[in-house]
Amino acid sequence: MFHHAINAVERMPDRPTLLKASSGDAAVPKRGRVVLVGTGPGDPDLLTVKAARLIAAADVVLHDRLVPQDILDLAGRNALVIETGKKGFGPSIAQGDINDLMVGHAFAGANVVRLKSGDPGIFGRLDEELEALDAAGIDWDVVPGVTSASASAAAIGQSLTKRGRNSSFRILTGHDIDGFAEHDWRALAKPGATAAVYMGVKASAFLRGRMMMHGAHAGLPVTVVENASRASQKIVSSTLADFPEALKRAGIRGPAVLLFGLAPRAAVAAVTDIQTQDLREAL
Repeated sequence: MFHHAINAVERMPDRPTLLKASSGDAAVPKRGRVVLVGTGPGDPDLLTVKAARLIAAADVVLHDRLVPQDILDLAGRNALVIETGKKGFGPSIAQGDINDLMVGHAFAGANVVRLKSGDPGIFGRLDEELEALDAAGIDWDVVPGVTSASASAAAIGQSLTKRGRNSSFRILTGHDIDGFAEHDWRALAKPGATAAVYMGVKASAFLRGRMMMHGAHAGLPVTVVENASRASQKIVSSTLADFPEALKRAGIRGPAVLLFGLAPRAAVAAVTDIQTQDLREAL
């Protein structure tokens, strides 16, 4: 496979010149298609069978930085593999340029696979990419993946919903385009409420302040799972009152999921930071 990392804005050549046949035929090829594929939380064994098949058959693979090498290695030897650099708070190319890459290669006749960590429909800017493909008249498909909230809950031996505890579950982001994200804090502070916060490590003090301001108990269990499902997975169990400091003590930098209202079961090993033994028995 041919690996190509994009570290700055790189404009695509004219569409008809992309991926020309080696014969030199300059005719505009039949349009290809784009499949947006969720790669799961990182463990290659959690990749779906369909996703693996599509990666192996792709002419062009566009991937975010969090997609592990073991998954990229599934691409064929002649595939063009391009890193788009998307990672929270890290360097990346503009979304519009990623859209141009997808559209440009598809116009050239390539079968394009766009790889996104986790599930493409959860904080993956899926709608923006589909809108660009629709505007260009490119056929597309979406393949879901295991989202990090599910992998994180599995890592601590908990379910995201439980009879008698919570009839709903929220997936939230710690940041939006305006900075720290605002939510329905009163609902989140209710007893039994359960939520997973993505991209929340840098917003941890803000989250604590908002939750406690709206009545959340200081002893609310908060568990943070970094690199869920990967060999480098780390679990930090704490409380609402202390979890920002617990993250610093444990050296958590992300990517991580913050689970509010959930504590690891007593049988879960390798928990880095525990405020009280009861937290492991909670919920």
